Amino acid sequence: MNLGDLEITYCGHATFSFKTPSGKHIMVDPWLEQNPACPPRLKNPAKLDVLAVTHGHFDHIGDVVGLAKKHGAMCVGIYETMAWLDKKGVAKTTSFNKGGTVEVEGVKFTMTHAEHSCGISDGDQIVYGGEAAGFVLTFENGIKVYHAGDTCVHSDMKIIGDLYRPDVALLPIGDHYTMDPLQCAYAIRLLGTKVVVPMHYATFPAHTGTPGQLRELTKDVSGLQIIDLKPGETLAGELKRVALV
Repeated sequence: MNLGDLEITYCGHATFSFKTPSGKHIMVDPWLEQNPACPPRLKNPAKLDVLAVTHGHFDHIGDVVGLAKKHGAMCVGIYETMAWLDKKGVAKTTSFNKGGTVEVEGVKFTMTHAEHSCGISDGDQIVYGGEAAGFVLTFENGIKVYHAGDTCVHSDMKIIGDLYRPDVALLPIGDHYTMDPLQCAYAIRLLGTKVVVPMHYATFPAHTGTPGQLRELTKDVSGLQIIDLKPGETLAGELKRVALV
């Protein structure tokens, strides 16, 4: 498979940055400044056009407000979380819900189901943030990337695979707060996707799942590529790793 002019950069934990074929910059679940897995050179992006939020936990939404205000980026996500961002002074938000698709800067975002909680830490309160979700991003060159968000395995992954046929799946494997490698291996079979990038592992001691465990549990899946990007690495072209400087 060839990503064409699409670049996928792993910023650590569940944060991914995309440079689209048309040169736009998109980030899913922006948590940079306090993210211990994020390389220092990625903590202050020069440009952002769109910020997509799967759910409201601090390790997915931590830098949304600051980055949105600094770059004038459009924020997309579920209604309740976008309403919270509106109250925080974010000028540009697009709210939608599961099953819906919005197009921003030439990229289609389809919101998918996820099984997880979604409380937003706001001072000493936990604010209702709607439901946790995932996204299928369809880029201008036709490449489709599924960011599952934080989730356990669920049967809707079969539907996501059947309807959208993602070329690349970004799937959590850490355990404790998300699915572990055993559940992820089952998710891969439901999705039918042949290129998988593990995420949401190794950031904290509780995240015990590893790409090696996932490989062992999926060694019977023909043609599967598990690409364990290191934070700071970029996936580009014919699935080549590039360590950007």
